[in-house]
Formats: sequence, structure tokens, C-alpha cells
Amino acid sequence: MYVITYGVLHLSKLKNHADKLLKIFERMDEVIREYKPDEMAIEAPFFGKNVQSMLKLGRAQGVCIGAALNKSVPFEEYTPRRIKQAITGKGGASKEQVAKMLQSLLKMEELPKHLDATDGLAAAVCHYYSKGRGEHNKTKVSNWKAYINQNPKRNVSPKNKKN
Repeated sequence: MYVITYGVLHLSKLKNHADKLLKIFERMDEVIREYKPDEMAIEAPFFGKNVQSMLKLGRAQGVCIGAALNKSVPFEEYTPRRIKQAITGKGGASKEQVAKMLQSLLKMEELPKHLDATDGLAAAVCHYYSKGRGEHNKTKVSNWKAYINQNPKRNVSPKNKKN
């Protein structure tokens, strides 16, 4: 596992939210055309205190997903907590802790200037560790019987043991 590229888009000079979304889409499209990924991992939307920030972030995530779908790149989402858990072992880890662990895992000589750059790397590493099973691919079961039927190797009742 190694880093090919990472970065941050600086959108503060763009005043119009639609222009920011267009810039995000265009950059994602460029990255997909240049690196031809087999799949994409992205941080799932999360609930926060600032509704306007959540809406803007959700739109940006949607634009990224749209760029992937536009190029037939399958995507998977991971919650922020799951990403942090996969990287550091703690779901409540700070950005700094995640960045330092990624630096070690990916043998990066130095941390990026903006720690937001490591968010995408963290989602990708989580995706790798999760073998592509994120929020969309979770096994959904409605009861214990359904769970046992979907996971026969996990059923350790005495009548299923082989002697």
C-alpha cells in the first residue's frame, strides 16, 4: 500500500456555492481520468450541529459520487467513526492522530500542510482494510434467524459442531 497522490482544493476565492461544486466535480473528473481507479471510497455524511455546513458538505460529497458514477467507478461510503477506527483503532481519534498513523502506515516522509488532505487517504485505507464493505454493502438482517442463515460458519451451536 502506497500513496500516489493527495491534495486539497482551495475554494475560498469562489464565492458562489454552485461554482465550488463545479470545481469539485471537474477536479474529481480529472483525477478519475488521470489515475483510472477501479473504485472510490468516500466519507459518508454525518450529523453535526451546523445544518448549513452539513448541507454544503453533503452536496460536495454528492458531486464527488456523481463524478465517479459518470465514469462508471463504483463507490463505497464509510462513516467518519469507522474510518478513524480502521486507521487508529479508536473511533474518536483526532485528525492529528489519524494523520500520524497514516504517515506511519503509508511511509510518508512528512505530514501534509493541511490535515484535510489525509481525510481522503484515510477513507481509501479504511476501504482497503474493509475489503470494500462499507455502508452500502453491509449485510442487513432483520432477526437472528436471518443472521444465522446468512452466516452459517459463525453458528457454533452444539448440533453444528463437527467431531
